[in-house]
Amino acid sequence: MPDGMHVVMLPWLAFGHMIPFLQLSIALAKAGIRISFLTTQKNIPRLPKIPQHLTALINLVELPLPKVDGLPEGAEATVDILHGSDEYLKKAYDLSYPAFKKFITEESPDWIVHDLFPNGVKKKWPSPESLASPPEWFEFESSVAFSPHETAGVYRGLFSPDASGFSGMDGLVLSLQGCSALAVRSCNEFQGEYLGLLKKLLKRPVIPVGLLPPTPPEKRETTDPKWAKTLKWLDEQPNRSVVFVCFGSECKFKRDQVFEIALGLQLSNLPFLWALRTPIWATNDIDTLPPGFKSQIGSRGVVYMGWAAQLEILAHPSIGGSLFHSGWASVIETVQYGHALIVLPLANVQSLDARMLVDKGLAIKVEINNDGSFDRDAIARSLRLAMVEEEGERFRLKSIEMKAIVSDQTLHEHYMNEFINFLKSSKT
Repeated sequence: MPDGMHVVMLPWLAFGHMIPFLQLSIALAKAGIRISFLTTQKNIPRLPKIPQHLTALINLVELPLPKVDGLPEGAEATVDILHGSDEYLKKAYDLSYPAFKKFITEESPDWIVHDLFPNGVKKKWPSPESLASPPEWFEFESSVAFSPHETAGVYRGLFSPDASGFSGMDGLVLSLQGCSALAVRSCNEFQGEYLGLLKKLLKRPVIPVGLLPPTPPEKRETTDPKWAKTLKWLDEQPNRSVVFVCFGSECKFKRDQVFEIALGLQLSNLPFLWALRTPIWATNDIDTLPPGFKSQIGSRGVVYMGWAAQLEILAHPSIGGSLFHSGWASVIETVQYGHALIVLPLANVQSLDARMLVDKGLAIKVEINNDGSFDRDAIARSLRLAMVEEEGERFRLKSIEMKAIVSDQTLHEHYMNEFINFLKSSKT
């Protein structure tokens, strides 16, 4: 039964933010806590389904998104816009603040859980890895190595952001200064040293909520012939031999980047499954890949065009490694199965996560040039090191070691219970 506590969730308009927030919402609802999850009208039906027995406790609330010049019609998440045009979505998000404030005033929730860094940085900051003495905020982030969307400010009562709304650099600073506590999608067994440092720096409670590992997918029947063919190919591959390549739905690759990844996969001589959406610059699926690529690869690899069931793929016994952008959710999903990690960060936040993973001896990072570019040789070298070369054995063993932590549901339930106890004990 509900205990009377009401928590508001306010994630940034990106699925890499909204889905972890929904996972947290479900975990809290299981403890009888009432949740109001605020996002826009178009995003609500695109979220994963809430378990039927929790629908009475999780209210998906429409947050109106005002029209803004430069924001495409119907665009309500970063997946709907071109790379580099986040500023228009940010502006619309800021303009929805009055509706947010009205909801909070009327509902008087006990807690607000809000992204610390909902929209990224407005300015084009240089990569922290390219600076000898990074700006102070980069030092702070790289020290704790947390993706901002996996670290949430927890507020009691009405949160008062800067006058422009609740996003942007000012919003980040105010969030850090004004939150009553910090909730982090992590655990001491994985990042204890970083959590301790963060608590020391902020001088307020820093509460790991566990890694929220997803429930392993159930084997299901499929009526999609393309997916059935892909599964059949996977079933025919040796255990732990295939590299899964996936950069998510929000990654906007340029043509030369797609070609370099493709040619790197070709040079690696490894079996692979690449989940790739047709880029906006491609006229069709064939135009997406280098000329002659599929004929040269033959049956060694599969390029699956369109959305793919990532969890189902990662759980398949033939998968042995994953090439991805090092986003925190994908790190958790990959390590949950003990796969080798090959990371190619494409944004500043991902670079911080990649640095942490490399420092822990958990991932191999594709070499990136000073101008942010990468090439096929770097892709092929990293893949072979991670998957087959003797020198990469320590990385493979480290991932298997971390698997025991990430897949320990009892451990993460303990962290969630500690977080819930904090919320309840601090309630006035």
